[in-house]
Amino acid sequence: MFVSVTAFICSLLFLGVFLSGVVTQINANWNFLDLAYHFTVFVFYFGAFLLQAAATSLHDLRCNRTMAVQPLLNDDKYNINVAATVSIFAFVTTACYGCSLGLALRRWRP
Repeated sequence: MFVSVTAFICSLLFLGVFLSGVVTQINANWNFLDLAYHFTVFVFYFGAFLLQAAATSLHDLRCNRTMAVQPLLNDDKYNINVAATVSIFAFVTTACYGCSLGLALRRWRP
């Protein structure tokens, strides 16, 4: 959730800067800033995806073997984690920022 909200706010700010025309008034390498932004967001989304997949893989892990053996995740939590891991949103967003990163790399020339 943190990654999604942060990326959404930063994307709106980044878009607002471009649409307002402030880009022409600030002397900065906007291609590099675009590349850095998309790379950072891609890494955050991919990291969140991997952490969710790791949490889902812990379904069969048994905890506290000295007492009654119960799975770490019950079936409801497991189903929610599977849905979150393979959701269209995770794949599409990661792919979208990955493609944007590729286009920024292609456009960027120091």
